[in-house]
Amino acid sequence: MADDEAAVLAKVLLRSRPAPVSADGPRGLLPLGLAQGRDGLLYVPESYAPERPAPLIVMLHGAGGAASRSIDPLIGLAEECGLILLAPDSRGRTWDVVLGGYGPDVAFIDRALRHVFDRYAVSPAHLAIAGFSDGASYALSLGIMNGALFSHIIAFSPGFSVPVVQQGEPAIFISHGTADEVLPVERCGRRLRRILAEGGYNVHYHEFEGAHTIPAAIAREAVAWLLQ
Repeated sequence: MADDEAAVLAKVLLRSRPAPVSADGPRGLLPLGLAQGRDGLLYVPESYAPERPAPLIVMLHGAGGAASRSIDPLIGLAEECGLILLAPDSRGRTWDVVLGGYGPDVAFIDRALRHVFDRYAVSPAHLAIAGFSDGASYALSLGIMNGALFSHIIAFSPGFSVPVVQQGEPAIFISHGTADEVLPVERCGRRLRRILAEGGYNVHYHEFEGAHTIPAAIAREAVAWLLQ
């Protein structure tokens, strides 16, 4: 492997992996506790039991957002369906690739995943990276590059996908509003569905009548798709 290729992979590949745990971590909505200022949130349902590895969704916020906003659409479903939710904050106002290149956010997400895997039993077969808007674009990009880790990718109203390497074949869920004026469906959702399907990915695509948002019914559909 050339030195420049190795340097690129070092910036985009996540090293953390689920593992058996002996500890029994706390439940509920918790601060991630890995950084001052921009940090993140972790939600662990009351039904979590170490002997039953739980599904995990890493949820990424949109531009200018934070974990508190990204976790809201899924938190009710998390308790109902036994999901662990991990919602990291981006290091800057949005995700690193939008601001200049992969690096700081990949490293922080890797730390956050290690934090979860050290404390909770996670099902490798139901391990998703998800996001909304810029977060959806980042979830698609990072998920495709880390398909050896993520079994599923959930992209709510994404704008783009810019992986620099492809790994594995994660299943992909994309939703997009037909009246989205922020990231228009024709040049975003529909284009991404076509490109990913041509690339051999299994894409579940759902357009809905609405704008740049995550309707409750779409969030529920995405979780059901992950768990089926």
